[in-house]
Amino acid sequence: MLGASRVCREGIGIGPPNSRAIPIFIGLSTSPLGLVDHLAFHLPDMAGAEEGLKQRKVGSTAPANNLQVSRVVVPTAEGIKRDQALDKHVEYEFGGPWGVVAIMTGFPILMYYLWICLVFYDGQLAHPTSVDDIQPFLLRMWEHIRVDASPNAYAWKVYTGLIVYQLFLAWIMPGYMQEGLPVPSLGYRTLMYKCNAVGCVYTTMITAALLHYYNIFRMTEIIDNFGHLMTVAMIYGFGVSFFMYFITVATGNQIRMSGNFIYDVFMGACLNPRIGPVDLKMWLEVRIPWVIVFFMSVSGACKQYETYGYVTPNMAFMCLATWLYLNACAKGEECIPQTWDMFHEKWGFLVIFWNFAGVPFSYIYSVVYMASHDPSNYRFSTPTYVALYLTLLTAYYIWDTSMSQKSRFKMQTQGITTYRKTFPQLPWGTIKNPSYIQTAHGNRLLTDGWWRYSRKPNYVADWIMSLTWGLVQGTCSPIPYFYSVFFIVVLIHRCGRDFERCAIKYGKDWEKYCSIVKYKFIPGIY
Repeated sequence: MLGASRVCREGIGIGPPNSRAIPIFIGLSTSPLGLVDHLAFHLPDMAGAEEGLKQRKVGSTAPANNLQVSRVVVPTAEGIKRDQALDKHVEYEFGGPWGVVAIMTGFPILMYYLWICLVFYDGQLAHPTSVDDIQPFLLRMWEHIRVDASPNAYAWKVYTGLIVYQLFLAWIMPGYMQEGLPVPSLGYRTLMYKCNAVGCVYTTMITAALLHYYNIFRMTEIIDNFGHLMTVAMIYGFGVSFFMYFITVATGNQIRMSGNFIYDVFMGACLNPRIGPVDLKMWLEVRIPWVIVFFMSVSGACKQYETYGYVTPNMAFMCLATWLYLNACAKGEECIPQTWDMFHEKWGFLVIFWNFAGVPFSYIYSVVYMASHDPSNYRFSTPTYVALYLTLLTAYYIWDTSMSQKSRFKMQTQGITTYRKTFPQLPWGTIKNPSYIQTAHGNRLLTDGWWRYSRKPNYVADWIMSLTWGLVQGTCSPIPYFYSVFFIVVLIHRCGRDFERCAIKYGKDWEKYCSIVKYKFIPGIY
């Protein structure tokens, strides 16, 4: 469950509270359409600068213009040196230019293929029956795409409407103001983030319920138009990726570029794009992919109810699982600015396409299967259902609390000790007086809570949840297991990237950390 979203990617805290901090105003460089790049700043004369300069209180609800207030939090000289090494393009990832071309072309094709197999081939992997059947097979595949996945008017209306509505809500609704981590490429300035996903998400749910009740927009139509919506989502993924690359380069705000066009489109050119008070990178991690995932599950449940007069425990499981995830992303949105995704990863195809199309249309194949097949195919015994639900809830508890422990540890090092009380606040989400390693860089490495047992406890729990999303339909089809198989590959690759960067950033302190927290994933095993 990649999202931001939602994943604390580096095992660190930030500098201690007594790090050198200078309040400043950020002079926002605004490009056409109001895109704020945050790469041009005005630094006032710091002599007497604090006089008349009102600093927004971190963790408050404040108007959007206070997003322009931040601090400078400078690490040690050694930390600056190591950050400079990390904040440059040194080597290609993902197989370089040819590798990213393969991903950009191959993954959309794979998404179409798996969807066709689910809906039209009884959930089994279709293939040519002979060499002579290769061309007819490809033509059959194309016909399914042309007819059943065309970017029709309905899909454009619904998907574009969702984007516009989510941007509108993110802009106007009040939010919790959260300070992010110091960004090395921005001179260690911290940016402010307006966290209002909880209000936006539940306003969206109420809106959808009313539209469904009054027959203005029937929820069952979403799953019925899965293919059409997926194509429109892909078009948005490609379109926004290339648009952001060109507008960033045109305004001279690109950062950490390789010089290869397609690779830089894939990795991204901009770091913190914003429209008014909306940070686009954080907005896209929550408001589009997980909203769609949840409503796809609800749509499947509505379709079952209209067809059979009841909702199966399996489909109810997916509604619960996707709600837990969406609600977690919303209730813990103030934790997202503390992640590697926000302060280091650029906004390119890798993130944009995945959030527009990859997550919402490849993570819920079990819903697509169950919505188009008779419930007798995937009916379990009561003990099996109990085990499935308990596994989900246990994994969710570990995932939620481990993410909370890490993020609140980072907030504590920033001097933030008051936290939001969004539902649900689970026991052991905050560690009092946690143990940690103080690094020469200036950051702290957490060695307490769940993080004393594993360097990535959140990844382990996250993957177990992804596995249950396939197990919910048993052995009816192998395709719903794509999510968990793909996810473990991504997590292993991501950990390799993270651990390599941590080794560069922290040197001997990282070696000490690894000697204390010995296991990467599963304690006692790996």
